This record gives sequence, structure tokens and C-alpha cells, in this order.
Amino acid sequence: MVQDALDRAKEGRTTIVIAHRLSTIRNVDTIIVIDKGEVIECGTHNELMKKNGQYNEFVTAQQQAETNDEKDESDDEEHLTSNNK
Repeated sequence: MVQDALDRAKEGRTTIVIAHRLSTIRNVDTIIVIDKGEVIECGTHNELMKKNGQYNEFVTAQQQAETNDEKDESDDEEHLTSNNK
């Protein structure tokens, strides 16, 4: 819902997005990775993923964290269900 609103608002405009959740910038034209004030990578999501650089490491870490969070939630639900039997 929020992402859809942002996508509509940026149509036909140059937009700068600063993101911690990298899934929100996956479809932008150009991603610029800055470290200590210097541009270290620049390209599309697919280009940067193929480079196996810092952006790839960030995306991979976030995906693993989200997977672990989902697993933890599933384990919690399973534990609650088994305790209620």
C-alpha cells in the first residue's frame, strides 16, 4: 500500500530514495551504494546482485533475516498450538 503510493508519486519525476529495506528499491532505475561518503557501487538491482559486492551482501543478509523471522514466528505458533492441546 505505501509502496504503491510512493511508486505513483515518483512517476515522471527524478526521485532520490534512501532505504534500509532494500526490497523497496528493487525496481528503481539506478541504485547507488555509498560507504563512508564514497560511491562504491552503482547499477540496477540485477546488475549489483551479479557483482557479488556490498549490495549483494546487504540484500542476502536481509533476506536471511526475514526468513529467520518467519521461521521464528512459525515456531512460536506451533509452540502455542501444541500447548493448547
